[in-house]
Amino acid sequence: MSVVAEQLSIGLTWLSDERRVVLASLVEAQGSSPFEAGAFMLIDADGAIEGSITGGCVESDVVQNALEILSQDGAPRLLHYGVSDALAQTVGLMCGGEVDVLVHELRGAARDVCREAFEAATHGESVGIATLVDGDRAGAKLAVIGDRVLGGFEGPELLDHTVARDLLALSDRGTNALRNYGSGGQALGSGLAVHLQAFRAPPTLVLVGAIDYSAALAALAAQAGYEVVIVDAREAFARADRFSRVASVHVGWPAEAIDERQLGPRDAVIVFSHDPKFDEPAITAALRSEAGYIGALGSRRTAADRNARLVAAGIDPAALERVHSPCGLDIGAATPEEVAISILAEVIATRSGRAGERLLAGTGSIRPR
Repeated sequence: MSVVAEQLSIGLTWLSDERRVVLASLVEAQGSSPFEAGAFMLIDADGAIEGSITGGCVESDVVQNALEILSQDGAPRLLHYGVSDALAQTVGLMCGGEVDVLVHELRGAARDVCREAFEAATHGESVGIATLVDGDRAGAKLAVIGDRVLGGFEGPELLDHTVARDLLALSDRGTNALRNYGSGGQALGSGLAVHLQAFRAPPTLVLVGAIDYSAALAALAAQAGYEVVIVDAREAFARADRFSRVASVHVGWPAEAIDERQLGPRDAVIVFSHDPKFDEPAITAALRSEAGYIGALGSRRTAADRNARLVAAGIDPAALERVHSPCGLDIGAATPEEVAISILAEVIATRSGRAGERLLAGTGSIRPR
């Protein structure tokens, strides 16, 4: 389970247990903020804390504000921290950026909206949550779950309609934004600030072959937010507990398992089985899909021989350029766990459009934008 999914699951539990809960959301980040906008924390009345918004820079002050809101039944607070602020220096924001954090208790209709939205998100549904940032209705929520709209801002009907439309667009990309709307709900305006955050279904990672490398990579990829499926036609291998503990297990022919999934640019297929009767049909099926990453384990000679057989079987040599083989980044990996780190790093770099070079050697931003 990814960090965000775990936070949402914990938030759902707290809300279901009728705890009083404060949500602190990083609604805007400028400059060198450790986390991007959209990061959030949950704080309950007993002082339990889940999540982080700046990696430790301002968390203590945010928690103090949250506890004050809970003890005083206080109104939402929009907190600004920046390197030029005395407060930022006090709490230790040393990264050079500026952040705005909305701290508010989840109560009333907003609480009901979040409980239902968190539950849907933890079940893999695409969810968008909009929060009014300023004004006397700050903290009000509107959510879009599939084609359903929940909650609202108790203001102009046009505002709810416009925000719901924008949330649907963001949900397709799983991103977030701070947008300004007119006081009457117009898309172009500056009267009302609304933070839009989308949670979408996790990307899929299909691992072909139930071997040590699959178990190691599955455990790591699940923590990175992937829904992992291990596929093997050999039931005796696939049914081992070490695979089912870290992934869904599909017993059957790999090519069929790949074909029945609608894989897209965020998804990945990696072939580990070292058996041509499994590997090559699996790679062929992966090439028919829109998977953003296709990889295969093996030496350079193994990769060259496999490519030659695939071309002889009718695969366009240009299509094989999509296949990362040997897969992974060159970090000197030796154990299955180290190889898993190498491969997952390349999967993430490919998805982010990065070369996977050392950060020390680069000159641009270290965070994807």
